[in-house]
Amino acid sequence: MGQIQIYLNAGFIHQEIYFTFDARKTDDCWDEKFRRYAMTKIQEKKSYPWIVVAMLWFVALLNYMDRQMLSTMRPAMMADIAELVSAANFGRLMAVFLWIYAFTSPVSGLIADRINRKWLIIGSLFVWSTVTLLMGHAENFNQLYILRALMGVSEAFYIPAGLSLIADYHQGKTRSIAVGFHTTGIYLGQAFGGFGAVVSSLFSWQTTFHTFGMLGIIYCIVLILFLKEKKVGYQAKQSFKAGISGMGKALVVLFGNISFWVILFYFSAPSLPGWATKNWLPTLFSETLQIEMEQAGPMATITIAMASLVGVLIGGFLSDRWVQKNLRGRIYTGVAGLFLTIPALLLLAYGSNLPMIVAGAVCFGFGFGMFDVNSMPILCQFVSSRYRATGYGLMNLAGISAGAAVTNWLGKSVDAGHLERDFAVMTVFVAAVIVLNLVVLRPKVIDKKDD
Repeated sequence: MGQIQIYLNAGFIHQEIYFTFDARKTDDCWDEKFRRYAMTKIQEKKSYPWIVVAMLWFVALLNYMDRQMLSTMRPAMMADIAELVSAANFGRLMAVFLWIYAFTSPVSGLIADRINRKWLIIGSLFVWSTVTLLMGHAENFNQLYILRALMGVSEAFYIPAGLSLIADYHQGKTRSIAVGFHTTGIYLGQAFGGFGAVVSSLFSWQTTFHTFGMLGIIYCIVLILFLKEKKVGYQAKQSFKAGISGMGKALVVLFGNISFWVILFYFSAPSLPGWATKNWLPTLFSETLQIEMEQAGPMATITIAMASLVGVLIGGFLSDRWVQKNLRGRIYTGVAGLFLTIPALLLLAYGSNLPMIVAGAVCFGFGFGMFDVNSMPILCQFVSSRYRATGYGLMNLAGISAGAAVTNWLGKSVDAGHLERDFAVMTVFVAAVIVLNLVVLRPKVIDKKDD
């Protein structure tokens, strides 16, 4: 007998491997080579879902850092762009991003459910990073306003695609913790965004935008090389007509589900204080504690972001275990987090010293993190994989529209001197969503398979 060649197609990494052995030699041990190679590929396959989380974690960090750093850079930019002296104008600048982001999100979700999410994520990152770089060249308010709107369009395409890709790679017992790790990137991005004022004071606000914009453009290369789409059963090539019909069906299925309406409110009501803290907490720290924005910005964003980071990890870990024993475990975890935000908002509103304000920020961040990490996993209990990106896009529409409205409102509130009072008002919306969630949402499965 001569040599025998064994062919193995390692589909996970798209490699074709040939093992050659001599059947006349008993010490060739081809079977041991085959076994070791196969085991290596299995281990890689099991680890790759977490590699996806790690790669998208950095995208999430850039997503929030690029949008957030503007909230602390207003003092540095006012010397060059006079319109930013007005808090109402600054509120308009922050809000236009949210309005555009909100109304683009459902479209991005519909698209993410039908095309390769890898390239959608890369395209989104490249465009918003380019916009961030161009903001460093803005010379007037109108240019900033247009670029901020473009950032809203480009960033909206990331979250629905990214979260649905993670949800497809992580099923059952690891879904909440995987989403939780990804969400820590969001909160760290929010925290690092708070250093925008520090970096701009050391260099310039233009250099700050240039640096972080270029960082995102370079990272696109990493995703091109290593990020892979996760194929699921429903994905197939569609004609344009079939694609449009599928989008219509997705909307009918989602809006015909009463639980989805409740999830929309569940996501949007806490977004009022959520976006209020993202965009106006540095200002509240500065005014209440009588400190400069270079101190207030990092203090506010780091405090709330670090607390949120802990909240998403604990909330994700607790939820993944609770749901194995009780199908409402994810809902109870999210509600527990929301409950903590009520006293937190009151501390932020009426606190008069550093310990009270910081305690409010820590409590709010921790509770909001527990709520936030369970949004997509709860959606997965009521909506199948086929429509999840669309569903999350609609959730973004509801939640960020609420954020845009509150950002505009609080801009006027700052000028009128009512910021603290209006922070307290938002507790009413949080209390309402807690009651509605507990009464209405009753999932039947951990992971819904069909609609």
